[in-house]
Amino acid sequence: MTQVKKFWSILTGEHTYEKTLSTRGRGQGEIIKAPILAYLIETDNGRILFDVGCDYQKIKQPDLRAKYYEHDGFPFGPPDMTEEQRLPNKLQILGLQPEDIDMVFCSHLHFDHAGGLCEFCGAEVHVHQREMKAAKEPADDAYFASDFELPVNWKIQTGEYELVPGVNAIETPGHTAGHMSMMIEMPKGPPIILAGDAADLTENIRDEVAPGLCWQDNEALAIDSIRKLKSLSEKEKADLWPNHDWQFYLKTNRFPNYFE
Repeated sequence: MTQVKKFWSILTGEHTYEKTLSTRGRGQGEIIKAPILAYLIETDNGRILFDVGCDYQKIKQPDLRAKYYEHDGFPFGPPDMTEEQRLPNKLQILGLQPEDIDMVFCSHLHFDHAGGLCEFCGAEVHVHQREMKAAKEPADDAYFASDFELPVNWKIQTGEYELVPGVNAIETPGHTAGHMSMMIEMPKGPPIILAGDAADLTENIRDEVAPGLCWQDNEALAIDSIRKLKSLSEKEKADLWPNHDWQFYLKTNRFPNYFE
């Protein structure tokens, strides 16, 4: 039986970029807005955060912004993020503090998914072994070493596993070497599968299009992960959520209200 009680989708910022970053080989010249999301799962055995957004200081402080975002080596440009969108401030709306988070699950270690780890140094942090190795290389420019070289309680994983009853980690490499998705068995509604960046947009899922950025340009691996998620969604009659789709986010946003 699932231990999941409540589930929140939390907007932590926005990013604007050419659509080709989300759909490989599609969308040249088309600029899209993408939500940067974190997800809070309350269970009988503690609270889990799936991803933690960006490091606010790297966006707010001009010297850090220039160092990390405003140079020719970083093609994505800086995201938009307000003080109100920092996760501790979002949690405060729910009557919570960072110390109330028991576990952080990083789908991968790119800046817009792991940057906020600095706000949760007391939590247990889960990431795949292959992901940590690729991040330290670094495998691409979206890894900022200072985001994950922190004195946190790392729990390095090597496969698929159950975090708590009803919350399961799914291996979905392709976008990055050790990318992980998650299936959440809800107490009332259908299960929710968080694709993470295995599928930025509904279009990635519908048309089986790889993300623009693929680890070692392995497009086939990324498409295999999309197909894996679609098959699991069909088998479990689960809702499959893309991660950076603005229209999908608007359709599912309930914060501060929750899903159950």
